[in-house]
Formats: sequence, structure tokens, C-alpha cells
Amino acid sequence: MTTAARVSLLLLIATPIARAQSAPPVETPPPAPPPLAPQPSTAPVQIAPPLPYSLPVDATITGAAIAAWIGTEAFKGHLAPSTCRWCDPPGFDSSVRDALRWQDTGKADVISYVLPLAVEPLVVIGLNAYSARDQAPPRAGWVDALLISEATAIAMAMNQAVKFIVGRERPFVHALPEADNPNTAHPSDNNVSFYSGHATLAFAMAVSGGTVASMRGYRLAPWIWGAGLSLAAATAYLRIAADRHYVSDVTVGAAIGSLTGFAVPYLFHNPKRQFMVAPAPLDHGAALAVRGIF
Repeated sequence: MTTAARVSLLLLIATPIARAQSAPPVETPPPAPPPLAPQPSTAPVQIAPPLPYSLPVDATITGAAIAAWIGTEAFKGHLAPSTCRWCDPPGFDSSVRDALRWQDTGKADVISYVLPLAVEPLVVIGLNAYSARDQAPPRAGWVDALLISEATAIAMAMNQAVKFIVGRERPFVHALPEADNPNTAHPSDNNVSFYSGHATLAFAMAVSGGTVASMRGYRLAPWIWGAGLSLAAATAYLRIAADRHYVSDVTVGAAIGSLTGFAVPYLFHNPKRQFMVAPAPLDHGAALAVRGIF
């Protein structure tokens, strides 16, 4: 090999070696840090506000209303009218009765008792108690149950008085020959159709439970409203299906039950709006003073 060829070969070999030596070093990325362990949440649990109440006062009102209802039921044979004062239903009541009455009215009657007396209290009071366990002060669940019971008992006591005064004939009794009216299973119950006690009970419980839950700020408040009102609406429908009430009976019962269920906790137990009635002395006697924060 000639000298020139040797020089050329050496240059070809040296050039890439020199380039490789002069090339900047490639940085190796640092290893990724290990994943951090999840940190426990430090967000404070929202505590529901306490509701003003008086155990002696509210328990006394609740007990008195329940006692009044039980007493009037026990003496229904003497208090309820023996003959109807409101006998003939208007046309729309008759039309709805014909459309919604079940063929097996006894089955509808049984279910209409189970829903408001067993299922709805477990759902409404149970969901309030479950919410109170995590979101409310101690004993809030018992207070919620007391306030719901108070509103429901007041609504039922008012309903009992109206039924005896109005004396409306029940739809299944109206359909019987007049001579068979005294032969029903419970003749003292024949003329107490207006307004529906079951609908009153169911809606008073549903609305009072929802109102208490909303005032507390429970996360489950929408569910309490939805479940309670659904069960109340089913109860009202079943009373028509059982041929025990007309649609006007359950409509008025739903309205008055809802109004009472809202007004009692909202006016008397709302921490932002309190309504108080107290005796006030006068120069020549005494009177009741009404005061509140609205």
C-alpha cells in the first residue's frame, strides 16, 4: 500500500473517533420519585346546626296530640255521626272512584295501612337518624324523631276533629243499600271520610322529615324528601283504591298534612326563624304575646 493510501485510511478512521470524542455527553434523566402515599383528607366534616327545641314542651305537645287521637278513636262510637251529613259525592269524586278502585279493595286497604304505619317511619326517621350519626351533634337523631312525631301528631289531632264535624259518608258505604249501612264491620267509621287520616299522616311525616333534614343540611335530604313523598302519594292512591276515600278526601289530607309537616318544624324549630308564644301580663289580666324572628 502506498504512503498516500495509508494516510487517507488513517484520516477516515480518525475523523469519526474525533467526532465521537467531541460530541456532548447525553444526560441520563433522573429516576422518577416513588409515588407518594395517599394523604388522609383534612377537610372538616360538615356539622349540621342544632335545632332549638324544649324536651318538656315538645314532648308534652306530642303526647297530648297522640292522647287526643287515641281518646277520640276509643270513643268514636259516641263522637262520630251515626248518619251522614255529607252524603252525595260530586261528579269528579265518583269518576275518580270508578277509575281507581281495585277489584280487591281489601288488599289495597291492608297495604294502605302498612305503608304509612310501618314502611314510611322506618324510611323517613331512619334516614334522618343515619344522617345525624355523621353530620349532626349528639342526640340529634332523637331530636329529629321528636320533631317529626310532633308535627305528625298535631296534624292527626286536627284531622280527627274535622272528620267528626263534617260527617262525610265513605264511598263504599254510599254504594251500599241504605238498609245495609248499620251492618258494616265498623258502623261508627261509616261517616268519617273527610278528610283522609292516612293521607294526612303520610304527608305530614314525609314533609316534616324532609323539612328537618333540609334545616340540618343533611346530604341525604333530597332522598328523604323523595322517598317520603313517594310513599305518601302511594298511600293516598291506595285509600282510593281501597274504596275508603274519595279523591277530594286524600287531596285535602295531603295538603293539610304537608302544611302542618312544614310549618311546625320551620316556624318553631328553625334556628334562623323562631316563632314563640308566651304569656304577657296586662293591667287587668293577661294575654298571649307572639314574637318571632322571620
